[in-house]
Amino acid sequence: MDKSPPSFGCVALIGKYQSAEVGESMRTLAHWLRDSGREVLIEQDSADALSGNDFEPAAFDGIGRRAGLAVVIGGDGSLISAARKLAPHAVPLVGVNQGRLGFLTDVARSNMLSAMEALMAGQFTRERRALLQAGVLRDGESVFSALALNDVVLSKGDLGRMIEFEVRVDDEFVYSQRSDGLIISTPTGSTAYSLSANGPIVHPSLGSMLIVPLCPHALSSRPIALSDSSVLDVRLFLRHDARAHFDGQEHFNLQGGDCLRIERSPYCVTLMHPPGYSYFAMLREKLRWSEAPKEA
Repeated sequence: MDKSPPSFGCVALIGKYQSAEVGESMRTLAHWLRDSGREVLIEQDSADALSGNDFEPAAFDGIGRRAGLAVVIGGDGSLISAARKLAPHAVPLVGVNQGRLGFLTDVARSNMLSAMEALMAGQFTRERRALLQAGVLRDGESVFSALALNDVVLSKGDLGRMIEFEVRVDDEFVYSQRSDGLIISTPTGSTAYSLSANGPIVHPSLGSMLIVPLCPHALSSRPIALSDSSVLDVRLFLRHDARAHFDGQEHFNLQGGDCLRIERSPYCVTLMHPPGYSYFAMLREKLRWSEAPKEA
């Protein structure tokens, strides 16, 4: 538990602005925060869609400069989007789940205000999550870069056949592979797309990077866990095109010979968890694992 006094004089609210339920929760929380004496900012797109809104709108750069906390109302995708944009500003985030699974948005809508009251009183834990920095090199020059909290995915794009590429770690050759692609995942992303491709679940406190093949041609191809101090290069063979996806929210089309370079970002995302949060309890709930046996 973080025992330092909270310093959340300015709180930003970010939501999936197309949703009426999110709008209702955002209005409720915004008025509660203002009544408690805090300055409230509403992310610009959310503010534009929020009817009857009299709170100050702000772009993500403004939120990064002014807010001590950002509350994301929606699903994991909404939180990931906000995290990628706010990572350079080191603004901590808390998620109110109005999506489906909610691995990252761990405050339930039903107890949103009680959880926020506890958080504002300093009853919370801070957890730092690693980000990936990914870039595309073409003829040795950078042509694209992006951050990823969950994963970077190399895929065959619109092609109806496998792609071929070479994998190097810290400039050491590892293997060449024919497959539908490759998932490069953080521990946070180990419960996302990587999990569906038979990748392992990795505790977020571990400094690691996962390489998980997508439908490899060789049955001996298996996931590999690397240190997150490694630099991973994936070079596309000349006769192949492909597509790189970053958290499923941005993409870039690669040409044969391009190199996808991935390493740990210097930025981290800080998640604020309410009292009683447990990573393993979250896994039991979301993955429908059995409960612990009761003692006689």
